[in-house]
Amino acid sequence: MAAFIDLLSQYGLAFVFVCVLVEQAGAPVPAYPVLMATGALAARGQFPPGALLFVAVVACLLSDLAWYLTGQRLGSRVLRVLCRVSLSPDGCVRQTESIFGRFGAPSLMAAKFVPGFATVATTMAGSTGVRLPSFLLFDAIGAALWAGVALTLGWIFNDAIDDLLDTLAALGRWGGMLILVALGLFIAMKWWNRRQFRARLRMDRISVSTLADLMQRGEAPVIVDVRSHEAQRSGRIPNAIALRMDDADGWHQRVDAPAPDTLVVVYCACPNEATAAVVAKKLLQRGFSRVRPLEGGIDAWVDAGFDLARDHEGASGGEHPAVVLTQAK
Repeated sequence: MAAFIDLLSQYGLAFVFVCVLVEQAGAPVPAYPVLMATGALAARGQFPPGALLFVAVVACLLSDLAWYLTGQRLGSRVLRVLCRVSLSPDGCVRQTESIFGRFGAPSLMAAKFVPGFATVATTMAGSTGVRLPSFLLFDAIGAALWAGVALTLGWIFNDAIDDLLDTLAALGRWGGMLILVALGLFIAMKWWNRRQFRARLRMDRISVSTLADLMQRGEAPVIVDVRSHEAQRSGRIPNAIALRMDDADGWHQRVDAPAPDTLVVVYCACPNEATAAVVAKKLLQRGFSRVRPLEGGIDAWVDAGFDLARDHEGASGGEHPAVVLTQAK
């Protein structure tokens, strides 16, 4: 542990740079405690606070720029890969689409304060065509706010942080083990939350080929699109109706079907069909007996070579009518 304290004292700037860069790249390495610790050391005159802030912002920008360029090159598909390897719940794409669609690039100023939002938002900025100067401006502001808060907290509470560091140093190797255990518990908690989230979404899916066969035979089910409004602008599965979440209280729309046993297919663009499964379970709770998420979502539909329906030409900002969740009769 003493070696760690010495390392932090001697190479604080480089240590901050590496920790922030790795965390912003998506690794489960909490950089905030390191920023607070170096902020406390800055209060004792060991580091210039301006230099600490500078290297933290540069590390954020380098990592975020890599995600931005990846999103620009690979489009929305990289979001699915990102959430598959992330320890955050799979609903991050849908949540980020909603926030980013509402506020656009300025949302990057607060992105790092929202768990599971920052990396997905920077990737989405690239995939949705946000201009590079705008991205760099708002991302730099967000990085400065995020790092600045941590360094300021370290500066203000430097006495308490010094006492903690001294205690860990006095513990020697046990102090280092304590830090490793805390890090392991943090990663284990994130993994468990993701596992529980995915367990709640287990239910039968319907394949895109089965859905296409039903549509060709004239037996098309009720098809519900639960992506964000911005994502829906790129096209929907033919005859799909839009379901939007208006506020944080839940889904305030209605799905009408001829009978409770009518097949309802719900699709999204989330990894593991997360949002579609959540809505499907809500429909089951409201009396529908045959509800299935579309396996692979809209991406699987497109990959299979099936067409998308666009909004009617001439409609000003036209959109398909939204629907409401109601009890099936």
